[in-house]
Parts: sequence; structure tokens; C-alpha cells
Amino acid sequence: MDDKWEIYKDKAGEWRWRRIASNGKIVGASTEGYKNKSDCEDNARRNGWKG
Repeated sequence: MDDKWEIYKDKAGEWRWRRIASNGKIVGASTEGYKNKSDCEDNARRNGWKG
């Protein structure tokens, strides 16, 4: 699996993640924003991110 993971700040200044397949389509994303980057990373790990 060659999915790319992005952890980024949204327009509200909260941390989010998204998983992008090798064909460029978003195949997963956080459903909420996180004030702390570490909380966002923890949620991404629960969804398959290896970090």
C-alpha cells in the first residue's frame, strides 16, 4: 500500500489528517479537528497511520 498521509492545520487552526491513495483520491480523513497535534496523530494511528 503506497498511501500518503497528511497531517495539517485546517482553516480554523485545528489539526486534521487525511489518507490519500496512490491514485490521488482521498480514502480517509479525520471527522473532527484537534487542538493538539499529538491527539490528531493518535487518531490517525488508530486508523492505520504508521507514523
